[in-house]
Amino acid sequence: MDPAAAERWIAELDLMGMRFGLERMQALMRALGQPCRDIPSVHVVGTNGKTSVTRMTAAFLTASGLRTGAYTSPHVLGWRERAELDGVIMPPDVFAAAATRVLAAVPGVPEGAITQFEAITAVAFTAFADAGADAVVVEAGLGGRLDATNVIHAPVVALSAVDLDHTELLGDDVRTIAGEKLGVAPEGFMGLVVGEQAPGSLPEVRAAVDARRMSGWWMGQEIDVQAGNGQSMTIRTPNGALRVDADLPAAWQRANLALAVGAAERVLGRGLDRDEVERGLAGIRNPGRLQVVHGEPVVVLDGAHNPAGARALADAVPQILGDVRPVAVIGMMADKDAEGIVDALAPVISSARVTRASSGRAIRPEPIARLLRARGVDAQVVAGPAKALEAARADAGPSGAVLVAGSLHLLSDLAPVVMGESGTLAAASGPEEGLATVWRLDDFRK
Repeated sequence: MDPAAAERWIAELDLMGMRFGLERMQALMRALGQPCRDIPSVHVVGTNGKTSVTRMTAAFLTASGLRTGAYTSPHVLGWRERAELDGVIMPPDVFAAAATRVLAAVPGVPEGAITQFEAITAVAFTAFADAGADAVVVEAGLGGRLDATNVIHAPVVALSAVDLDHTELLGDDVRTIAGEKLGVAPEGFMGLVVGEQAPGSLPEVRAAVDARRMSGWWMGQEIDVQAGNGQSMTIRTPNGALRVDADLPAAWQRANLALAVGAAERVLGRGLDRDEVERGLAGIRNPGRLQVVHGEPVVVLDGAHNPAGARALADAVPQILGDVRPVAVIGMMADKDAEGIVDALAPVISSARVTRASSGRAIRPEPIARLLRARGVDAQVVAGPAKALEAARADAGPSGAVLVAGSLHLLSDLAPVVMGESGTLAAASGPEEGLATVWRLDDFRK
């Protein structure tokens, strides 16, 4: 397949929907020769912050000298965004070659068919293995125990903040959901790194960890982060104290940083140094995760697709924008807690333009607008994300700000518009000679 055909194949698999279970993925991995299973890895699970933790952990391992793959989901700019090697997005040639191999292996799957997420996960794992990755950091998609990523044998598992989300699939309380996410590791597992949890969730997460007799490093015990003056902060792990300068205004961003430092140190078996952390952070691009795009007006992009994520975003907005209250462009998926998201965002926005993302799972905008109006927010329904963004920009004016939130699918619709030429994978991937060096394209032409 050429890159365009590979993209079409992946996209068309969406028609098959979501099907839990590991049987198909395990069979596919056997047919492909078990790519990534024996590569040292970190499995990142949790409800919020997974993508940031994944990219930061991978960046620190790269800065320490390891060729490191990072697998994230969902994407904002395109399928290839989900797989990076040493911070470089998977090139079209590599994507096509890996997809061709995965498609050829599909007949080895008992049902003879795979889901979209299984396909893109297999493509990434195949590409990482063929490129000679020394380490991989893998973000789980949904849950953990039955997620398609749960075919690696990760010696380190990083658990980010756990909250209520996908309750119809994972359970209706934090302890049950945490247990599903911890299912990527066996009972008695000792390589756990637990990030900051909400006070009400912490006892439930501890109960889930104890029930499976797991142990490791906990934020607030073995790991800690303290903000200093300006951009300075100090991260403490069992390997010692590390002072770094990083432009991370939100407390939850600093907590994610500390979790990523802990996960990387557990892989390396030593402490990171300041240069490794700061160089790693400098090279990270994290589309749609508290992303500020400067202009007139400023546009802030954040997925914030559940109440906990929306609360974290609401806490960060004043730190980013000061006294400016943004005009929001909001769209959500039908399976989300719309009322909880609106409760969090309403106090920090001036008005809203509510729309429907292009995803088939998107909810109609009218109910969201009614929820906002009930909370005193001027909310207008606008047909189509692009028109909603245009209206919000006009309302905000050159000196104002626009906040796009509620769904990563909405961000996927609007990020290329907001970011212009930088919102394309071609621009994000860097010069072709750099791609060839990082991904070793010749390995895929054998």
